[in-house]
Amino acid sequence: MKTATSISRQILALARSEQWTSGVHLAAQGLADRLRVSRQPINDALQLLAEHGIAQRERNRGFFLAVPHDQIPDDLLPEAPASDADLVEATYFRIAEDRLRGTLPESVTEAALRTRYALSKSQLSAVLNRISHEGWIERKQGYGWTFAAMLTTPDSLLQSYRLRLALEPAALLEPGYRLEPAVLERCRAAEIHLLQGGIATDRADRIHDRGVNFHESLVQASGNAFFIDTIRRVNRVRRLLSYRSMQDRSRYREHCEQHLHILDLLEQERNEEASQAMRAHLASTLRNLTNITDILQPGATAPAAPSPERAST
Repeated sequence: MKTATSISRQILALARSEQWTSGVHLAAQGLADRLRVSRQPINDALQLLAEHGIAQRERNRGFFLAVPHDQIPDDLLPEAPASDADLVEATYFRIAEDRLRGTLPESVTEAALRTRYALSKSQLSAVLNRISHEGWIERKQGYGWTFAAMLTTPDSLLQSYRLRLALEPAALLEPGYRLEPAVLERCRAAEIHLLQGGIATDRADRIHDRGVNFHESLVQASGNAFFIDTIRRVNRVRRLLSYRSMQDRSRYREHCEQHLHILDLLEQERNEEASQAMRAHLASTLRNLTNITDILQPGATAPAAPSPERAST
């Protein structure tokens, strides 16, 4: 069983590696999800950090990081090397970034990947299984792997949003549209989680998947197979640029609030208004992405951390 000390060290390791700033909300549920433990050990660990002066507790609001990542004392950080799971996750994002930069060829061998990223066979297998499951690499007939086509330029990402701007509002107006209450509540819970701290602490892939699940769930409720197939294809190929866009999260809170507003309208069966709200939401996101095209360029520096609050939806 993990102790409060070991969990507090893991929290600080996240803060250091993802360069959290002073004042970041240390949301208990978000940390519990990331570290795969229950909330009580997280709360014990946060209390321990407060006793060390690293966290600060605010009444009715929870815990917040009291110092920036570069002022966390080294003796409070984990001494053990990264686990296989940590290494697999870090390598996954390195491969995504290298592919986006164009420094990885379209076809690769396992031997080359193992050498490039210093992985064991089992570690590489875990990375490739994850990427394959997400659909941006596939095994070649006979030998090696081939990366699938992905959006890799700012213009291509903006074009995908213009397609979504034409498609998604229309999907909400399809005859017989019905969003199941359980699906609506699941989408709502995901947005509330981000507003309660996940914007700052969640990994890029988790936030991307939350946006994908929201939009695909709403389109799927249309019952129109052509809409559903199109939006899934678009979401599959924009994943890597979505990660890059998360270098700037300054408007994520607004996006979450827009999502919640759309859900409220659909719950009340005010689909015309929901369609208009969806159009305004996607147009806002498109404008935001236009303003951060420098981040999306192939030569841009990769995001080292979730810095609160903006990017794609």
